[in-house]
Amino acid sequence: MTEATFTLSINDGIGLITMDVPGERMNTLRESFAGELRALLAEVRNNPAIKGLVLCSGKPDSFVAGADVRMLESCTSAGAAAALSRAGQEIFTELERLKLPLIAAIHGPCLGGGLELALACHGRVCSDADITRLGLPEVQLGLIPGSGGTQRLPREVGLMKALDMMLTGKQLRPKQALKAGLVHDCVPESILLSTAMAMARQGKPASARKTDLKTKALEGNPLGRKLVFDQALSKLRGKTQGNYPAPETLLEVVRTGLEQGSEAGYQAEATAFGELVMTPESASLRRLFFATTEMKKETTYQGAEPGPLHRVGVLGGGLMGGGIAFVTATRAGMPVRIKDIKAEGINQAMATAHRLLNAKVKKKHLRRPEMNRQLALLSGTLDYSGVERADLVVEAVFEDLAVKRDMVQQVQQHGAAHTIFASNTSSIPIHQIAEGAADPSRVVGLHYFSPVEKMPLAEIIPHAGTSPETVATVLKLARAQGKTPIVVKDSAGFYVNRILAPYINEAARLLLEGEPIEAIDRALVKYGFPVGPITLLDEVGLDVAVKIAPVLEAELGSRFKAPAALNKLLEAKRYGKKNGRGFYAFDKKGKPADPDMYRLLGITPKAQLPAQDMAERCTLQMLNEAALALADGVIASPRDGDIGAVFGIGYPPFTGGPFHHMHQQGIASIVAKMEEYARKYGERFAPCEPLRDMAKAGKSYY
Repeated sequence: MTEATFTLSINDGIGLITMDVPGERMNTLRESFAGELRALLAEVRNNPAIKGLVLCSGKPDSFVAGADVRMLESCTSAGAAAALSRAGQEIFTELERLKLPLIAAIHGPCLGGGLELALACHGRVCSDADITRLGLPEVQLGLIPGSGGTQRLPREVGLMKALDMMLTGKQLRPKQALKAGLVHDCVPESILLSTAMAMARQGKPASARKTDLKTKALEGNPLGRKLVFDQALSKLRGKTQGNYPAPETLLEVVRTGLEQGSEAGYQAEATAFGELVMTPESASLRRLFFATTEMKKETTYQGAEPGPLHRVGVLGGGLMGGGIAFVTATRAGMPVRIKDIKAEGINQAMATAHRLLNAKVKKKHLRRPEMNRQLALLSGTLDYSGVERADLVVEAVFEDLAVKRDMVQQVQQHGAAHTIFASNTSSIPIHQIAEGAADPSRVVGLHYFSPVEKMPLAEIIPHAGTSPETVATVLKLARAQGKTPIVVKDSAGFYVNRILAPYINEAARLLLEGEPIEAIDRALVKYGFPVGPITLLDEVGLDVAVKIAPVLEAELGSRFKAPAALNKLLEAKRYGKKNGRGFYAFDKKGKPADPDMYRLLGITPKAQLPAQDMAERCTLQMLNEAALALADGVIASPRDGDIGAVFGIGYPPFTGGPFHHMHQQGIASIVAKMEEYARKYGERFAPCEPLRDMAKAGKSYY
């Protein structure tokens, strides 16, 4: 007999329904639970002693994290997926129609189907704990809420707030949820249940929403609502570039409910949900979700467990070092010792942490005592004192091999016998950094992306002599810092910079052919990248990009040769955003392309190529290089390659990453497109042998 997910206990006339999915760390909703819940509701109706109900979680740190997304993988048609949606709607409608007051007691994540479940209750109380979050993030999987959320949320918090939450997948913190009227009360976890039970005794609570006159006037009439929908549509098209069908579909479903009533709204929701499940965009986004979830569960490396990890050292207090120290202290919660050769460097790192945390305090995402506690985890030194207590030291200084080798020796001399040295190099091979080390097995690459506090990827680069335990420990640190790490081979450019270089080089060629800077950037943003390649070059810094190019060219061949004209920009000290002089003019008015840039390069800008051609010229070379990187063993699998490209450089997420993109388009189709571009633009577009062989054999990456 299977263990029950829902149990009922009665306390002084209040029925306590506890949800606890057996064998799982977090609660997720499954279609099979509906029958069990109906049987429990029948038991409730037949018990006159029950005067009210409270729904809570049996998990210590979560309410309901959402519906189990794996259910969708068995759906072979839009109709089958729509039926799942209708089943969810029906059981939640049963809850909503209960005559007894039903209150949700929420502690921890209450997301997706979990929030839809809570919305079907008559009242909601949440804990004020930092882990409590409420949201409907389905749009991030290319979907919309499917169990009534599109209809209930606008009724609870108003149209504008509901659209803001659903179109962005935004998660509300406890106080934000209370202010929005999403919950009726927000209390310490210690009194959560007693507060919810007291609310159930008082009967069904009135709406918690407080509406000002302006909002009431705007949302309370057809013309006002039309304005809200029109503005939302315009804003989201600017963000999605038409690449994601779910947000626009969501607007129509919400509009249907408001204009034609809830029944029509529920029907529209189920139909749209079913159709979206079958889209390639949702399939790609769900694949990324499964891949990252799978990676989080991987706690060992080649069978090795991670070593001790309690304290971390950071060498260098600059932009990267400060960011690494910040995420280690604030997300991993570990003490960090920052070592620099000047007090200014340490002060800069401290100032970075203070600025980022203070911004959270101002937004009321963090309390000042907690900010001070996190800042207290950071300390600085001008020598190697404190390194003997560090389990792992991250080096984040400039790209100089001799300096990095010296630091390895200093850390291994002053550190403990088990202290790991991790270099945040972006171009120098790790085996070269490890040469001369007393213990090369504890030297590894740990490549972050800038800005560290925002970019989700980290590349872990073992050299041939790095021990599996070292890799496992560094993986543990990266995950604790909130990163999604991939392990890559110790070779030029590692993975991300290797596939990025031809993309950037091709964008530079387009510019030298006379395509306007803004036109190139617009074309790639329209294609699905978060920023265009020229903007990216300004962000990274031309000096950094030009340093990496010769390393790649020397090891991997002439296809990595950067256009020589870029050297003129270096001579003119046009490094990018870091010194306010790049391809764009960084002034108070914004960042229009700098006309001096065209004069410097001897170009008269004129838009000639269609946006699609420019986008394909840049991305086809990236796809080709990704295929070669996999064939060379730089990445372990297409999954890692997709995660690396999406999280490291923003490869369009709706494609699922470069390998899934090629899989969806068909390898033969990609090869044909590359051959077409090779005829039009040159041999650099010729498909590599691994792709040709796959096309001939009719194989694919998935």
